[in-house]
Amino acid sequence: MTNPEPHHIGILAHSAEGATLSYRTVWQEGIRKMGAHAHPRITMSGGAMAPTLDLWERGDLAALRQIFWDDAARLASAGADFFILPDNTAHIALEQPGPDFAIPCLHIAEVVAAQAQADGRRHIGVLGTSWTMEGPVYKEALARCALDRSIPALADREIIQKAIFDELCLGDFRPETRAEFVRIIGELKAQGCDAAALVCTEIPLLITPDISPLPILDSTRLQAQAAVAVALGEAAMPTWRGGAI
Repeated sequence: MTNPEPHHIGILAHSAEGATLSYRTVWQEGIRKMGAHAHPRITMSGGAMAPTLDLWERGDLAALRQIFWDDAARLASAGADFFILPDNTAHIALEQPGPDFAIPCLHIAEVVAAQAQADGRRHIGVLGTSWTMEGPVYKEALARCALDRSIPALADREIIQKAIFDELCLGDFRPETRAEFVRIIGELKAQGCDAAALVCTEIPLLITPDISPLPILDSTRLQAQAAVAVALGEAAMPTWRGGAI
């Protein structure tokens, strides 16, 4: 009896560096589990992020959700069985009310929170865009796993936000920025955090486990690895199609 074909993974791209890391991780994880040159089928769809930035600034979550809905429909049309969106901030829009997405989504914050719980963590420091750090997605996902959450001080949140959009999303990884992020993670450790959730999908390209003052939860790679587990039937197919968790 032959093994069934793995489920087809859709990647909904929003920020280019994060989506690229997600794609790379999916096929690397596929090779690790399936053997050389093997991985589940992957389709990626997404427009440039530039037209969405004004929508983020204006807080037009309904318009952003529609953009993501359209791209999820494209992934479904290409045959994807489910999708991942390797952009943490985008999940704020995905959680807004609206029509169901054409295929289910593996929610990135749920994956991170589950891993933190499995690792025995209790207090998570969250680093991402200002919208992610200050918004509801991780606050609620971590709370559902009975985990405490801290975010950096306002001045440090502003440093992180500027670095993400002026540097990291553009593939610019500077030593001085790396030093600032290490300092900020050190501050979170001093507040009692026992892990740092890197929940902007580009931050893991800047901060690696060997230089972080805290163990890290790499949202990009965790979600991609979880997607491969779903594709291979090692984990249940997600059922969430947008809206409230």
